[in-house]
Amino acid sequence: MISCEDLGLTPDRKGKVREIFDLGDELLLVATDRISAFDVVMDQAVPGRGALLTQMTLAWYDHFGSRLKNHLVHADSSRLPAPFAEHADRLEGRIMLAHKADRYDIEAVMRAYLAGSGYKDYMASGEVCGHALPEGLQLCQELPSTIFTPATKADEGHDENISESVAAEIIGHDAMVAVREKSLEVYEEARSYARERGIIIADTKFEFGLVGGELTIIDEMLTPDSSRFWDADKYEVGREQDSMDKQILRNYLQTLDWDRKYPAPQLDESVLARVADGYVQIFHRLFPGRAKELGL
Repeated sequence: MISCEDLGLTPDRKGKVREIFDLGDELLLVATDRISAFDVVMDQAVPGRGALLTQMTLAWYDHFGSRLKNHLVHADSSRLPAPFAEHADRLEGRIMLAHKADRYDIEAVMRAYLAGSGYKDYMASGEVCGHALPEGLQLCQELPSTIFTPATKADEGHDENISESVAAEIIGHDAMVAVREKSLEVYEEARSYARERGIIIADTKFEFGLVGGELTIIDEMLTPDSSRFWDADKYEVGREQDSMDKQILRNYLQTLDWDRKYPAPQLDESVLARVADGYVQIFHRLFPGRAKELGL
């Protein structure tokens, strides 16, 4: 599904992937099959991608259970009110009805490996978001300890890496500490869980807010869109890794003569297939029982 507008449903807010409907005290989040890279939405979609992202988030919500408060009310499209109910079959698997939250306007980025923008920052300054790191670290090397590197939360345009002190100015010191500590706790457990199943979660980002005055994780969680997933058996320090996530698309686009502005280039169907296959592989390794139930 490319857009809810194809069903005659007009969202109140439209992100790169998700479309949001304001239902009063709650929000309906619909994950489409759109895919973006470098802040540009591609003209082609990855069939089933939105459902995979949603189901992986729900699987992680279930994994952490009551230990991590989340914003979910339910994810059953058959229980939606009109006019969504008549499209329950098209929305199945890709929706979350969520409590509204007072969102913290930062992204909680956790890094355990030196990759992406973190590696670029390190090569330029020896630091990543204010964290001084040892000399001589290589591309994709595991860090001495996991670091919290917050970023601005931009509704449009690029998110920007910021220091903890700047994050504290944005959301308050106590809130920043609470977000940092909960993010570290969740990431380290997820990282260990994935590593036992042959996957390295090199970094990830979370979003938090307050629901009923309690710290609550919102939106997607530990998906191939919000995290770097590497095959542990193929991991090798000093080179770009064989990604299983959206990095597959980014790497392909970097081989093209494209200025990273709209319109997006026409994508080779084999690239879209590799992206879809990577997402399914991750799901199968992390949650095989759930993947079987979903027929993946």
